[in-house]
Amino acid sequence: MVRSVEKAFRVLTAFDVSRPTLSLTQLAAAIGLDRSATQRFTHTLERLGYLRKDPATKHFELAPRILALAHHYTRANSLIERAMPVLQHLSQTTQETINLTVRDDTEVIFVSRFLSRHVLNTDVVIGTRLPAFCMASGLAMLSAMPREEARQILLRSDRRPFTPHTVTDIDALTAQLAEAAEKGYALAFEQYYRSDVSIAAPILDRQGIPIAAVNIAVSRARFSPEEAEEAFSSLVVAAAAGISQSGRARGA
Repeated sequence: MVRSVEKAFRVLTAFDVSRPTLSLTQLAAAIGLDRSATQRFTHTLERLGYLRKDPATKHFELAPRILALAHHYTRANSLIERAMPVLQHLSQTTQETINLTVRDDTEVIFVSRFLSRHVLNTDVVIGTRLPAFCMASGLAMLSAMPREEARQILLRSDRRPFTPHTVTDIDALTAQLAEAAEKGYALAFEQYYRSDVSIAAPILDRQGIPIAAVNIAVSRARFSPEEAEEAFSSLVVAAAAGISQSGRARGA
């Protein structure tokens, strides 16, 4: 473990939507380092182009070069590459919002997104992280895992009620996973966003391990949960199966 690298990433990840700019003192407090150490890291990251310092306020913010890391990930990732034509076809076929997500422990991360003119949540962009336990994509991936492993992830999750419809009870969530495993896809109705209806299916690697999920998100104002399930579940399952098969063909 190279501690200096870990500390540098602590500096970069201290900035988010609630803290877009930080003074040196604020940054030091946020990452748990003294001012002197924080100053050395910020100076280095600024020289490398990953931080920018306002000459008037002396506050730091992330610089555009940080986007190069995300760009390299999306261009070099074989999953995204082989999923792209399938996602594009699904987007054109349904005219609805299509997402590709991967799981990072208790969260899902959006790594590709095709919007429709009926877009629901404009604050969701590539890189957005949301809790897996209340997202259709998260439930889909968890449903394809061994039950005890999935249960441990649920137990570690911050199971807050984001809407009146959020399911937080472990037994109820376990039942949802069992149903999703039987159907081959997971459903989430207004569990994180109000008026959101989402259907997702897991993408599996050669060993049958879930590595991602495809989901379609529609508005409850336009579709009832039953209508959305009937219209889109088979399409989502077919898309996930196609991406899974292309990965097996490539040995991924």
